Amino acid sequence: MTAAYTFDVFSSLDGFGGASGDWTGYWGKQGPELLDHRLALYDEEQRMVFGATTYRAFTEMLAGSSEDSDVRDPWVTRMRNLPATVVSSTLEGPLDWPDAEIASGDAVDVVARLKKESEVPLRSHGSLSMNRALMAAGLVDRLQVTVFPVITGRSGLAPVFRGAADFDLELIEQRTLDGHIQELVYRPALHG
Repeated sequence: MTAAYTFDVFSSLDGFGGASGDWTGYWGKQGPELLDHRLALYDEEQRMVFGATTYRAFTEMLAGSSEDSDVRDPWVTRMRNLPATVVSSTLEGPLDWPDAEIASGDAVDVVARLKKESEVPLRSHGSLSMNRALMAAGLVDRLQVTVFPVITGRSGLAPVFRGAADFDLELIEQRTLDGHIQELVYRPALHG
């Protein structure tokens, strides 16, 4: 049996994973439905998979945050306590994550192995370049995009799909959260 792999990403309407300037986390658009839904998603048994850059970003954000900041929302705390694999050829242990291991090597090879060996689903939040490569290799079963109602044309950071291959997407789930945030879940397939 092969474990399902979900690439979970936040995006502005124009395709950026974050923004500079005075934008806050979630672009300031989060509400109770989004936060409750995220906690329920991360309450399920699963293994997280991160690239080194995203792992470093998460640990820096958490280290620089207070207990009552958005960075420590309950779903983020839950995510941090899930078992995790960090794909990296540069990091050395021990990691500042309760139940994390480093897997060195090419992400495609690492995730292909994890999909065969894992008894629980796999999920990656962020890790854009790694997940673009995994999509191109056909290893992403579900692409979960949470679209926030903003356009960050001038201040957008981290274009989610820049440099990605071409994909056809089959919509398998959709929901509106807090009346204005769209969660779209697709099954990706290489185009052509």
